[in-house]
Amino acid sequence: MKKIHIKTWGCQMNEYDSSIIFKVLKKKFNCKKTNFPEKSDILILNTCSIREKAQEKLFHQLGRWKKLKNIKKKLIIAVGGCVATQEKKRIYKRAPFVDIVFGPKTIHHLPKMINLFKKNEKKIIKIKENKLNKFKFFKIHSKRKISAYISIMEGCNKCCSFCIVPYTRGKEISRSPEDIILEAEFLSNNGTKEIILLGQNVNSYKGKFIYGKNCKLSKLIQLISKIKKIKRIRFTTSNPMEFTKDLIKIYKKIPKLVNCLHLPVQSGSNKILKKMRRPYSISQYKKIIKKLKYIRPNIQITSDFIIGFPGETKKDFQKTLNLIKDIKFDMSFSFIYSPRPGTPAIRLNDNTSLKEKKNRLYILQKKINKNTNFFSKKMIGTTQEVLIEKSIYQKNKNKLFGKTQNNRIVIFKGPLNLIGKIVFVKIYKASLYKLKGTLIKK
Repeated sequence: MKKIHIKTWGCQMNEYDSSIIFKVLKKKFNCKKTNFPEKSDILILNTCSIREKAQEKLFHQLGRWKKLKNIKKKLIIAVGGCVATQEKKRIYKRAPFVDIVFGPKTIHHLPKMINLFKKNEKKIIKIKENKLNKFKFFKIHSKRKISAYISIMEGCNKCCSFCIVPYTRGKEISRSPEDIILEAEFLSNNGTKEIILLGQNVNSYKGKFIYGKNCKLSKLIQLISKIKKIKRIRFTTSNPMEFTKDLIKIYKKIPKLVNCLHLPVQSGSNKILKKMRRPYSISQYKKIIKKLKYIRPNIQITSDFIIGFPGETKKDFQKTLNLIKDIKFDMSFSFIYSPRPGTPAIRLNDNTSLKEKKNRLYILQKKINKNTNFFSKKMIGTTQEVLIEKSIYQKNKNKLFGKTQNNRIVIFKGPLNLIGKIVFVKIYKASLYKLKGTLIKK
C-alpha cells in the first residue's frame, strides 16, 4: 500500500479536485493518506495562482520537499493546479527534481502518469484536456461528509482584468445535470445532508440534459431539492452579471436553499468595476440584493473586495465603504490587489502606496467585522435551526459542532446520535463567527 500526501492551496474547487486525486489514486494503487510528507511515497502539490507570489510560494514548498527526495530516491513528486498550468515546463527548470506536472482538468490521468514515470523515469507534463472526465470518479468510496461539495462546471468566460483563472482553468464547460444528480444521490446515500454547488462562476452554469434540453442553475437546484435526504443547498461563487430573475425567484420556491448568499462585488466604484472588466453597475448590484431581500428578508449577504486596484482613489474607496454601509454585508473575503502575470490589469498604472493599501484594507475589514459582530449578537436569545456536522472535544467535554442557515458555527452539548440531523438550538452567547447555545428538546 502506497502512502500519499496531498497539499492543497486555494479555493473550494481545489479542495474538491484534491478529493478526486485521492479517489483515483486509491482506486488504482490502494493508497493511504498521510499527513506526514516524510512518510509518503507520492507527494502531490495542488496549487492556486490567485494570490501574489504564487510561483515563489510553490518553489519554496518544493525546496522543502527536495530534501525528502534526496533521502528517498524513489519518492515521486507531482505538481498540479493553476500554477502548474501557468508555469508548465518552467517548473522543471527551477525544480528539476519534480517528476510530474498536471493541470486541473487532467487529475484523473495521474495513475497513468505515475505508472509511466516509474517505467521510463522520464518527466511527464499533461496540462490540457477538453472533456470533464475527472468528474466520473465520485462513486469511489470516501469519508462520510455531512456537508459536501459538488463541482458543477469548470473554467470561466468572464475574463476580469485582474483574474488568471480563464487562462489556467480554460473556458467554461458545464457537467450534465444527470451526472450532477447522480453524484448528489450518491452523497446523500452516504450520509451527506448539505450540498454546496461549486463553479468559478456557478450561476453561469449551462448544462444539457441527455435529451438535449438546456438546464440553468435554478433548474438544477430544483432537481437537487427533490432528493429527500438532502436538507440544505448552497452555491458559490456567483457573478452579479448573471444573477438572473429565475435564480432570484428560486429563493421563494426552494426552502432548502439557505439564507446566505456569497455575491462578490469587488468594488463600490463604477469606475473601478469598469477597469476590472466587471460588466455591472453598483445600482444593478443593489437591485439584485433588494429583490432577494424582498423574498428572503433575513438573507445574509457576503462578498469579495479587492483593495488598492490600479487607479483606486480615496474617493473610490469611500464608495466601497458606502456600499458596505448600504448593503450591510455580513462577512467578506477582502484582499489587497495582487498583479498576476498574463492578466490585462498588470499593464495598468498603479500609483497607490502599499502602506495606503494596507490602511484601506484595515479600515474595510474593521467595518465588515463590525457588521459580523452585530449580526452575531443579534442572534442571542433566538432559536436557530442547526445542521450538526461533527462532535468536537472542548475543555474535557464532548460537544457538537453545527451550522445555522446563515452559516454561523454553533457549539452546544448534545448526544452523538444527532450528527447529520437538523435540530433547534437556543443561542445564549455570540462571538464574531461562533455561537454557543442550548439544545431544545422537542
